[in-house]
Amino acid sequence: MGSDSPRWLDANQQAAWRTLVSVVTRLPAALDTQTQRDSDLTHFEYFTLAQLSESPGRRAQLSVLAESTNSSLSRLSHVITRLTKRGWVYREPIPGSRGSFAVLTDEGYAKVAEAAPAHVESVRQLVFDGLDDHQVRLLTELGAVLVAQLDKGLAAGIGKA
Repeated sequence: MGSDSPRWLDANQQAAWRTLVSVVTRLPAALDTQTQRDSDLTHFEYFTLAQLSESPGRRAQLSVLAESTNSSLSRLSHVITRLTKRGWVYREPIPGSRGSFAVLTDEGYAKVAEAAPAHVESVRQLVFDGLDDHQVRLLTELGAVLVAQLDKGLAAGIGKA
């Protein structure tokens, strides 16, 4: 980092950090539990199907889909393989390219449509029922700032193998 002494967090930063760690640890686990219990999907599988269902023609280039699902191409590729085995997605080569599209099948669309009501109710109960409109706007703003800072740090090589 360029300095010999650590830049310790102050008390406010420490409290905020511990709260953020609690959210980023507990929320994904709760969402995974819900989607697996109710829909036999991991939350990431559900999110991938949902992103495809909202894409034009229910198809997306894998590299674009990886970005929109906040995933590495490798992780997404493994998930697409699992979803393909279940008949919910198929890969379509991109002519003249090494890349491919992920395409949502009718069965995949039916699966995400079936899973969506329970998922959105869980999201409401776990997050939004405890927030007013102003807090939702603040969450959006803070989230955008945090994502931009995270992207900046990742681009600088922090947290990468």
